[in-house]
Amino acid sequence: MFMKNLRLALPALLCLLPACTQQQSFFQPGEHLVIIGNGLADRMQHDAWLETYLQAELPKLELVIRNHGYTGDRFDHRPRNQGFLSADEYLTISKATVVFAMFGYNESFDDDPDGFGQAITEWIAHTRGQNYSGAGPPRIVLFSPIPQEVLPNNNFPDGIENNRRLASYAAAMESTAKKSGVDFIDIFTPMLHHFAMAKEPLSINGVHLNSAGNRLLAEVIVKALINREPDFEPEHLESLRATVLDKNWHWFNRYRATDGNDVWGGRSTLSFTDGQTNREVLQHELTQLDVMTANRDRAIWAMSRGDDHELSDANVPAAIEVKTNLDQEQLQGGVSKLGDGSYLSGEEGLAKMQLAAGLSANLFASEEMFPELVNPVQLGVDPRGRLWVAAWQTYPKWEPLKEMGDRLLILPDDDRDGVADRAITFAYVHNPTGFEFWNGGVLVASAPDILFLKDTDGDDVADLRYRILGGIDSSDTHHTANNFVYGPDGFIYFQRGIFNISNVETPWQSNQESGTSGMYRFNPRTSEFSFHATNSPNPHGISFDYWGYHYATDGTGGRAFQVVPEGDNAFKMRKLFDHTVRPVASSGILSSAHFPEKYQGNFLLCNTIAFLGIKQYTLDFDTLTGEVNGSETENLMVSSDPNFRPTDFEVGDDGALYISDWANSIIGHMQHNVRDPERDHAHGRIYR
Repeated sequence: MFMKNLRLALPALLCLLPACTQQQSFFQPGEHLVIIGNGLADRMQHDAWLETYLQAELPKLELVIRNHGYTGDRFDHRPRNQGFLSADEYLTISKATVVFAMFGYNESFDDDPDGFGQAITEWIAHTRGQNYSGAGPPRIVLFSPIPQEVLPNNNFPDGIENNRRLASYAAAMESTAKKSGVDFIDIFTPMLHHFAMAKEPLSINGVHLNSAGNRLLAEVIVKALINREPDFEPEHLESLRATVLDKNWHWFNRYRATDGNDVWGGRSTLSFTDGQTNREVLQHELTQLDVMTANRDRAIWAMSRGDDHELSDANVPAAIEVKTNLDQEQLQGGVSKLGDGSYLSGEEGLAKMQLAAGLSANLFASEEMFPELVNPVQLGVDPRGRLWVAAWQTYPKWEPLKEMGDRLLILPDDDRDGVADRAITFAYVHNPTGFEFWNGGVLVASAPDILFLKDTDGDDVADLRYRILGGIDSSDTHHTANNFVYGPDGFIYFQRGIFNISNVETPWQSNQESGTSGMYRFNPRTSEFSFHATNSPNPHGISFDYWGYHYATDGTGGRAFQVVPEGDNAFKMRKLFDHTVRPVASSGILSSAHFPEKYQGNFLLCNTIAFLGIKQYTLDFDTLTGEVNGSETENLMVSSDPNFRPTDFEVGDDGALYISDWANSIIGHMQHNVRDPERDHAHGRIYR
């Protein structure tokens, strides 16, 4: 029992919902339920238990359920990236007749329940003045916050102080609901009981529920709504839940559309061939997703009734045709930024490489060997010595009606001959912009979340999957969290660029909102999260050397920095050397006994336009000041293949340096329409 040390004098919170005392359903046929709130609401859609239970228990009502939850939200403050529609506009799109509001956790750190009650009162008054559905104002149901689960380790706050505040906020919400005449469901008290009785944790960090916790919470809510215990057939429930999860995936990519800066933000109005804009193309994709989501609503209703139903997207409007602008010359320093639209084979690409003296290279893997190896963005070597690749086939984002082929790949070299023998899909992950190994599994960025994936049965396929951190934002996918690296302190370091507004929830403090481009750090063991140093506008590349010196690069400008302390608990970027190339996709320190001494400890950076290769710099250390300065030396390698785009490098367990090649004629994110047909989704190589 994980709550045995918690002793709180709790108010007697009552369910004020009419369904608690009446047998009829709370819902009317065809109602549109919208769930809003903080991370509690946001995470519910990814487990899908609440909607699964509601649809299974109320099969004839054909409820339309949409989740508008957003990690970090408060009643009176919901930061969004530029161009994102307002809460009222989205409630109108969803035609809300019922609104479930799940707030209070982030506000509780203010320790001002009276002020919280006033914020609720103002929100209720505003919402009652709206007509989202065209049939009058929506009905409102307020939900108390859940308590913090006290877990049997010292990695998280003990929960006693958090729960004191949360209990007072639950009471304030109950009181406000009574005064305002709106419905209220207490989930604090029953979840406190479930936490106390649980034999296994029901949360990942005390405040964010795991799938088992979300399932119990869904049962609590459904019981309050239908006034009886839910009763389901497990086999039927799982198949229904799979369909709900599929529907939620499509809705999530509509409401939380990744790369939103091109959908509705500042770059949505950029025009390309024939004046066509990203906005024209990508707003149409939102319409496609609306239809696809509605198709899955119908499948859910049929399954809940036990009817036969074949899901079809034949009614989805076709994508807007986009013409390429690859024929319009773009120069950088007198050299074309563009590839030539044709592709050499991986082996042919070797002949185009010029290597530093004494080095040789071979092709380790390519799309010809493994078609799933497309657009590699980061490499890693696991504890078993196997090379892993984040393959971003859908870059810059998944397109409706097409395969979502983004994935984490394992490329074992079974016979140790320097060539991959197999490609194993460990997991499908949308927009996998960075990863690092942890706790027997892997952490991977999939904006707006960081996922934890783990294989628990030894088949090299992830069967455990959950969101370990939310709120990192996805407004610009090529600016989002990338290049995960362990620091000496055990934290995971990553960078992300402009246009994104992160809003992170942890057990330690209220939501941490930041629009600052730069470096952040996250401890997956404790859920601690913090801003580290400013780096702008599009930072990629983090490394630590053998002595703990810290380095970073900015992708757009190609600048390299030493990350140094500045005052108390602050860090800044100090110029490492004068930059001569851009843009930089990755950087790091070369340390391998496989290489001659003159290469040891050198700073490397991957450049992807004009100079297509890896630059190399020696480092000079001032032991008195701690300052490090770099000097350019011979290039490690450079290619004359115009489609060669090195994105990352990693030293393997054999001491060789592995280099990922994006292999694309188009490299610019803003210079071409997001759906330019010449954006390649078929090539990718790893050289050794």
